[in-house]
Amino acid sequence: MNQAKKRELPLWLLAAALCAILFMWFIATSGQYTQILNTLSRGIGVTLFVTLIAFTLACLLGLAVATARGSKHRALREIATFYTEIVRGVPILVLLFYIAFVGAPQLVSAYNFVLSPLIELGWIETLLVRDLSMTWRAVIALTIGYSAFISEIFRAGIESVSTGQVEAARSLGLSRWQTFRFIVWPQALKNILPPLGNDFVAMIKDSALVSVLGVQDITQLGKIYSSSTFQFFETYNVVAYLYLTMTVSLSLLVRALEYRLKRSDEHSDV
Repeated sequence: MNQAKKRELPLWLLAAALCAILFMWFIATSGQYTQILNTLSRGIGVTLFVTLIAFTLACLLGLAVATARGSKHRALREIATFYTEIVRGVPILVLLFYIAFVGAPQLVSAYNFVLSPLIELGWIETLLVRDLSMTWRAVIALTIGYSAFISEIFRAGIESVSTGQVEAARSLGLSRWQTFRFIVWPQALKNILPPLGNDFVAMIKDSALVSVLGVQDITQLGKIYSSSTFQFFETYNVVAYLYLTMTVSLSLLVRALEYRLKRSDEHSDV
């Protein structure tokens, strides 16, 4: 029964693939849709760039915050908890506006203040607010916003490892870093990879919000093209198609990864 369930064909995937093939055929045979696709395809690179850089930085910052929340020092725990709870309570769109128009000028001022001796010597130039592009402001905002959620994923994964294993590793003479690297992290990684993949898919969708800052991603190019040609129906069909292609493909990869990790755990138990 279980084998039959594993082998049954997912009909939703078959229907989605059929719709994708039909839409691609329609685009290839329609000059209007082909032109729209050629225009919007320039935004795919920007969308992927913002998503990949922001997600990588968010993972690094989230790991640091999760580690601080598990620290034996209360000050670090309180600061990390404060950061997580505050950032998680702010909508991504509001965070984008705040970082772009409030945080970025303050960041530039801090940069110039800290490096003022080097600026006076002429070794580096004064940084202006306009030198920090809207693309990088969007990357910073997404990094901060998602790092709070990712830190909770890391914390849950780390806490899923039993304290008995940690105590056994310490009794064998392993340092805290060695215990984390060789005992905790390999086991936690199996638990956090699937939710991390889901957050990556979510970030691709939320990257469409950067269009409010004028970043030339898929959504922004679609907005410009549709407002100039009044082809709203056709343009946003292509916009939705591009995002669905990326998100569904990544969702399938995440599911495949979950299945592979589950099979590896079953084989290790045997």
